[in-house]
Amino acid sequence: MNILVLCTGNSARSILLEAILNQRGAGRVTAFSAGSQPKGAVHPQSLQLLAAKGYPVAGLRSKSWDEFAVPDAPAMDAVITVCGSAAEETCPIWPGTPIRAHWGIDDPAAAPEADQPAAFELAYNLLRAKADALIAQPFETLEPGALSALLIQIGRAA
Repeated sequence: MNILVLCTGNSARSILLEAILNQRGAGRVTAFSAGSQPKGAVHPQSLQLLAAKGYPVAGLRSKSWDEFAVPDAPAMDAVITVCGSAAEETCPIWPGTPIRAHWGIDDPAAAPEADQPAAFELAYNLLRAKADALIAQPFETLEPGALSALLIQIGRAA
């Protein structure tokens, strides 16, 4: 299953979830991330946290969702937005027919610099719990409606 994780800046939450899904999904998920207004660089705290937890970080980069809107881009089965409610963020909307869900997480990069390590750890833990909830299910065999309901339910869970 191909999943595109979207956020505005593609430097923190979407990068974290991309890495989590790719590693913990063990080949069942291929995750990508992008932003509607990419920062152009992955937040250093994202890379530091992921590296400390044993995730590969070499290929992670902040990129525009335009890369996934071209004809030869991988087809997406699902698009998950991870924008939070902090600072009244505007979440990007992905066109087309993939299943869409929202897993809102507050932006750890918006925390004061001294608080960022804890904010990134919290964001990671919340995203990992959501990813694990998905991976624990036989999502490959679900009909689109059931898969959509599952992704929405995971997004609403604390």
